[in-house]
Order: sequence, then C-alpha cells, then structure tokens
Amino acid sequence: MTFWAQLGLLLWKNFTYRRRQTFQLLIEVAWPLFIFFILISVRLSYPPYEQHECHFPNKAMPSAGTLPWIQGIICNANNPCFRYPTPGESPGIVGNFNASIVSRLLTDAKRLLLYSQQDTSIRDVQKVLGKLRKLGNFSG
Repeated sequence: MTFWAQLGLLLWKNFTYRRRQTFQLLIEVAWPLFIFFILISVRLSYPPYEQHECHFPNKAMPSAGTLPWIQGIICNANNPCFRYPTPGESPGIVGNFNASIVSRLLTDAKRLLLYSQQDTSIRDVQKVLGKLRKLGNFSG
C-alpha cells in the first residue's frame, strides 16, 4: 500500500468519525476559533508602539574572574537600556568598571595591605587616612 493510499484512507476514516460525532466536531472547531478571536481582540486593544533598539551594559561572565563578575552584577543592578551601543560591547572588553566604587575600594585596600615599612612618605599615609575618614563619613 502506497503512502498516498494510506493517507487517503486515514483522512476518510477521520472524516467519517467526525461526521458521526457532531458535538465533538463543533467543539474541535469552535475552541480554536474562540482562542484565535481572543488573540485578535488583545492585539487590537494594545496596538504596537515603536521602540528604539536597546543596548545593555556588558556583564562579565564568571569565567572572566570573580571581581569583574561581581562588578557586572553590582554596577548594572537596575539593568538600564541605552539607545546607542555601550563601550563594553566590543568582544573581549570587560574592564569598563575601572572607575566603579568596588574597584576604587579594592585598589585602596590593596594599597593599604601592601604598604611597606620602607616607604616613609607621610603624604601617602595622610592620603590613606583621609580616604578612610571619607569612607567613615560616607557610611556613618
């Protein structure tokens, strides 16, 4: 038996079954039409509006390192949308958080922790103390 003969018999069987079950046939036809008309009414009641393309700031993946990944989460917590491409959209660039609060805090902490006793510059100590005072005033 060929494919077309089997398909013809299957369609004939389906047609005969549907003709005998009129209520089921009405439900099978009316239900998709009902859902389709609901979709049309929703589409007509909320017309589309033109929106510019949206560029999001880059977020580093965990494989880029823990610090860039955490900075991407913290600095883009509100997930802003920009009309034009952002600086970090170029492939391989993850360092656009260099001026962020987290980077400055870690730079200052690294500078404090790596402070050597041989460095007797009073200016550096005063600068660090000033930043610590600012940090204390900011958090308090």
